[in-house]
Amino acid sequence: MNTAIVVGGGIGGLSAAIGLERAGWQVTVLERAEEFRPVGAGLTFAPNGVRALDWLGVGEQLRAHGMAQGAAGIRAASGRWLLREDLGEIRRRFGVSGYMLHRADVHAMLIGALRHADLRTGHQVTDVDPDTGTVEFQLTTGGTGTATADLVVAADGLHSPLRTRLFPGYPGPTYAGYLVWRGVVPSEAAAGIELGSAVSESWGRGQRFGIVPLLGGQVYWFATLSALPGSHTEDDIEAVARRFRNWHDPIPRLLAATPPEALLRHDIYSLETPLPRYFTGRVLLLGDAAHAVTPDLGQGAVQALEDAATLGGLAAQHGDVSSIVDAYDRARRARTQRLVRVSASTGRMTQWRHPVAAAIRDTLTWLTPSSVYLRTVGETFSWTPDPAWPVPEAR
Repeated sequence: MNTAIVVGGGIGGLSAAIGLERAGWQVTVLERAEEFRPVGAGLTFAPNGVRALDWLGVGEQLRAHGMAQGAAGIRAASGRWLLREDLGEIRRRFGVSGYMLHRADVHAMLIGALRHADLRTGHQVTDVDPDTGTVEFQLTTGGTGTATADLVVAADGLHSPLRTRLFPGYPGPTYAGYLVWRGVVPSEAAAGIELGSAVSESWGRGQRFGIVPLLGGQVYWFATLSALPGSHTEDDIEAVARRFRNWHDPIPRLLAATPPEALLRHDIYSLETPLPRYFTGRVLLLGDAAHAVTPDLGQGAVQALEDAATLGGLAAQHGDVSSIVDAYDRARRARTQRLVRVSASTGRMTQWRHPVAAAIRDTLTWLTPSSVYLRTVGETFSWTPDPAWPVPEAR
């Protein structure tokens, strides 16, 4: 039986473990934290992500725990609609709906889908030998150790130590020019705020605010601000609320209903400098470690799921590691690096601060027909698992 070590227990790592396990591999997941605990708030899954989860065998759980998207749109800070889209048309065109759910539910769903994988927490991987597939790790309880497998999947995130080990000259992530706050409003606090199933994003000058309804009445929101990296670290929920106090309803009410402890803040980075390949020897990069993307297209977690389904399909199709990693690189690198570029460019445009530039941006968006929007997202949303991949049985 082929063996794999997956470094990282986030969405990409757990999905990769599912794909490899369903292909008949023996999988060990090494997570540096002392418990598998999701960090984040809400997630949206476009149709391509839903298809990846279907192939991985967890689409049913997604539909049970997620909320199907009903509509989406872009508004000005005043509340004026710039673009409105009936997501029923997306379902008709792409075959499946998009879904919205809490990151914690996604994490639990993926862990629950693993049947035989060896999940180890408190393992900080410090080095890897790409020729032998041997990883070295430190234990949070003290001591060190090694483990060896036929394939090592580096799903260790944006600041991947294994990427640095494989590509020591790589310059690393690029700051996108803005930070993001995120929060989730509990269902009881959101009870009087009518949102339906519409996802919306509102644009100001150097600021945006997104609203994502979740199943059970919770509401996930995000807010951006063009600023220097590492700034505004002391801002609390009241400071964020002051920035958006004059924006349209229900933005001020959502912020007022957010528990202070629910506020998250992150600087946004991406891998705008493309890697020359996604593997070295027996080590393969997956998810943010390979192609971290800004959240502007909603494709970060989705592309990690595509990676995982692709890896699982190729592992079921090919017998040797060299064929798998080479085919994975050819299947994933051009697509994901294009999305990194497009997402970064989209983020720069939507964060424009100059009043004239922002006005032009809003006017062009208002003049854009829905048909143009659907053509724009078509290549991204149309991804589907390769029919040549053997469809694995659930194990």
